[in-house]
Amino acid sequence: MTQTYDLIVRGGEVANHAGRGMADVGVIDGKIAFIGDLSQASAGETFDATGLTVLPGVIDTQVHFREPGLEWKEDLETGSRAAALGGVVAVFEMPNTNPNTTDPDTMADKLARAKDRMWTDHAFYVGGTHENADYLGELERLPGCCGVKVFMGASTGDLLIA
Repeated sequence: MTQTYDLIVRGGEVANHAGRGMADVGVIDGKIAFIGDLSQASAGETFDATGLTVLPGVIDTQVHFREPGLEWKEDLETGSRAAALGGVVAVFEMPNTNPNTTDPDTMADKLARAKDRMWTDHAFYVGGTHENADYLGELERLPGCCGVKVFMGASTGDLLIA
């Protein structure tokens, strides 16, 4: 029986961990299910990638979207939209916003702001401060947290650690 895919990207030069080569990419439920010869497979949608290079999505682990507080520079929606247009599939956003992301409430606020507005997968750093240092182990396990950012040179608010 022939596999049916939601999407097949046909005939492109695929660049991945194995190198570069001509291949098709089969997608099911938004995830890559197969890379190789899919000439006998069917799909709900087909994209002809002949003459194109098919690249994996990029994960940007340090973005500054400046929301909340500095939206005039950039916000979560416009920053993630621009990232997606550039081939970025996931972003990790920095805590130096206004207010800084340093506790469960400010992390929950960022997640709420991101809901249904961001165009990429996303997570947020919690900022390490003198005030929350004893709780960083708990903070880094908050939903939506990708890690702890410690600023030791220059930053905003109370994020600078001596």
